[in-house]
Amino acid sequence: MSREPGRRFQRLCVYGGSSSKVSEEYLRLASTLGETLAKRKIGLVFGGGKVGLMGAVADAVLAHEGEVIGVIPRDMVELEQAHQGCTSLRVVDTMHERKALMASLADGFIALPGGWGTLDEIAEVTTWTQGGFCSTTPPKPRSAEPPEDPDRTCMAGRLRLNIHLKPVGLLNRAGYWDHLLLWAEKACQEGFMTATSAKMLLASDDPEALLELLATAELPDIKEKIVCSQAAFDKVEAKVAK
Repeated sequence: MSREPGRRFQRLCVYGGSSSKVSEEYLRLASTLGETLAKRKIGLVFGGGKVGLMGAVADAVLAHEGEVIGVIPRDMVELEQAHQGCTSLRVVDTMHERKALMASLADGFIALPGGWGTLDEIAEVTTWTQGGFCSTTPPKPRSAEPPEDPDRTCMAGRLRLNIHLKPVGLLNRAGYWDHLLLWAEKACQEGFMTATSAKMLLASDDPEALLELLATAELPDIKEKIVCSQAAFDKVEAKVAK
């Protein structure tokens, strides 16, 4: 694991429900998070919507003169669901493009309470941070000439899950995410994930406390991953060569 004490964030991506038919407590939480981000000079990346927790967090950042970048599919813009007050509104064609762009613009991720979409988004970026296979002493390719693609020198270049190394957290007000955290513990106990992976998903019911956790989070270290076997490498090299 690698730790960056007191890492600084330029922007954080926040996921959250788009429904306004929720407890006022959750809407206030979104507003408090937005205010906290703005006061810390941390920009907001979000899904670009004007309603629900998404709209509340964006409104709060803007009210305190912070930066807000919205990323929204074109269909939602045509349905007049876009937040028109954003510092920058990026319009994309698909949900896949939306998620990829949001992730690339942010230094870390926070999930407010939400539904399937929020769960999907926070699970994906957590998986992207999860450590996979890597070789600290990669086997040499059989060809004497260096490969055009350096990833071909190591199985890890194709299979590792370290798509990014960015911290991930849950704003767990009123125990909203308790069952997800219990599931992670259960998955660890049953051997479906490592203790390191289970601990990657940080949680607090307070925005300030969660930001501190993200700033000092331990993240998977590429150098600590499993060394590739020559046999496994040969299989990947053969596929890449096709």
